[in-house]
Amino acid sequence: MSRHPDFKTVEASRPDWDSSAGFRFTKTADPNWTPGSGANSLDASGASAQHVAIDPYEAGRPPVFNYKLLISAITPRPIGFVSTRSGPRSDAGAANGETGEKEKETFNLAPFSYFNVVNTDPPIFALGIASSLAKPKDTLRHLVANGECTVNIISEHFVEAANATSIDAPTGASEWVVSGLTPVHDCVDVQTPRAKEAVFAVECKVESIREFDSRAVPGKKSGSLVLLEGLRFWVREDALNEDRNAVAPEILRPISRLGGITYARTIDAIELPRPVFEKELGMDGYEKLVKKAEAKETAAKEAAE
Repeated sequence: MSRHPDFKTVEASRPDWDSSAGFRFTKTADPNWTPGSGANSLDASGASAQHVAIDPYEAGRPPVFNYKLLISAITPRPIGFVSTRSGPRSDAGAANGETGEKEKETFNLAPFSYFNVVNTDPPIFALGIASSLAKPKDTLRHLVANGECTVNIISEHFVEAANATSIDAPTGASEWVVSGLTPVHDCVDVQTPRAKEAVFAVECKVESIREFDSRAVPGKKSGSLVLLEGLRFWVREDALNEDRNAVAPEILRPISRLGGITYARTIDAIELPRPVFEKELGMDGYEKLVKKAEAKETAAKEAAE
């Protein structure tokens, strides 16, 4: 039974997809912002709102609540659309009594929003998977077996197909078939296919895998962190600049994840240059801000007494 019953009725009540919405740059909310000014005026009503402290392990709090809270707050999250292939049995599999019979090679495709790039030299990507090595999801099982994958970035033009790969298909069933996306077997450093529809993709090998011990259920492994090293980039030609060092956002049109079953488009952007201390402030200006901050703190304490 769906956790989101009658979704098509809900969706039918919403506006149609705006195909005319192009990627654009706007000004910031406060183009005249100066150092020390604090927050802009967009959330003036929230300035007086109180915060609530939550203990993730407080009595009676279901662990799933932490999951729901985190995915609704840590947003937007980039999505690693991971393509893997089955391979030889891992040592863990042998220890669990799996047979040594050769199986037909299968290919898996799955989206992960616990994902990001964390280093440049070498290119390292972090992938969080909610399963243990003892009971791995297909993606983790494949990564352990042969240590390779491709990571594709999801764009607007195939978001429905990408979402279809999150289906609870049985082991051995191909999400490529379910999604209708096109596997391309032209990778140079790995034998795993990339998605033809993806504007940007990376060939990767496993750098390391770490399991996490559950705090809520002692003795249980709650998830795994896979670090992937990028070996080769694939970029659609019309999205790549002349220097081959930037991807055009108006062509990439990346999709990200919010909470629940919510995805987000990236169609509005602002630019903010990184400030230079001596140019924007200098020590004299900084000292003035220190005195201003101290006066503000004193006033707040006096108001609270």
